[in-house]
Amino acid sequence: MTMPRRRFLNILAASALLPSAARAMTWQGQALGAECSITLSGASDRAEAALAALPALLRRIEAEFSLHDPGSALCRLNAAGSLPDASPAFHALIALSDQVNRATDGAFDPTVQPLWQALASGQPSLAPIGWHQLTLDPLTLKPGMALTLNGIAQGFATDAARALLASHGFDHALINMGEQAALGGPFHIGISDPQFGILATRSLTNRAIATSAPRATLVAGQPHIRHPRGLPPLWSSVTVEADSAAMADALSTALVFQGAEFIRALTLPGLHSVSVVTPSGDYATLRQASFSTRTPAPRRSGWQR
Repeated sequence: MTMPRRRFLNILAASALLPSAARAMTWQGQALGAECSITLSGASDRAEAALAALPALLRRIEAEFSLHDPGSALCRLNAAGSLPDASPAFHALIALSDQVNRATDGAFDPTVQPLWQALASGQPSLAPIGWHQLTLDPLTLKPGMALTLNGIAQGFATDAARALLASHGFDHALINMGEQAALGGPFHIGISDPQFGILATRSLTNRAIATSAPRATLVAGQPHIRHPRGLPPLWSSVTVEADSAAMADALSTALVFQGAEFIRALTLPGLHSVSVVTPSGDYATLRQASFSTRTPAPRRSGWQR
């Protein structure tokens, strides 16, 4: 089962931040169940070549990580229990998932796919749950296990699109594929909570940002982001800024279950900041990065390959 992604990061006056005399171009499409857009500036001939290469890149990513396509590598792994022909991209995403799982005390766990299926069907799940039950080399699942990479694959696609544009010589672009990544900058990004609206802005340059909100999408009345041990989310939303969109995507998913002290103590290469919104609408940055941010007073209302 896959969940539709809702947007909580808003582009604020991005065109005003383009280099002088540059012409902005925008591409729109879809990947991994999310609407995508790219805003870039530069020579039109280079832009046309780069954007023409995007659909093939996104098709390759869909062929790896889609839960909708029975022929995707992920669906084949879930169906057969093993993936002996896993691509380098698939191995890279599994390796990053393992890193984030360890760093978040197991809160990021792609083996929760059966829990979503159980919620949707109203039937209890007897499948093994827990990243520690996965064999990484060779990649093998226990009987009944299934993975979802929804909490990281869109970030991976965002990073791949940014790398593609950089390979075509671009140095000023904003990629939005459910998560956002900046090539150059600055781009003004508004951080929005589904209940409390836009609470802060960030100036994003050569970094990525992602927001997760557990109750933005409900399955049988329950938050769509599931903890492998059934723990409830602690925050209305979590926003992470990191060098990598995949890292920001995975961490924002996992940290909705972790308290403030855990988040403050978290260390991972490429992680720059973590901000949270409490269930009552208070906004706080628990890890501060070296960027300028304008934060209103706290609100209460209650492959490239």
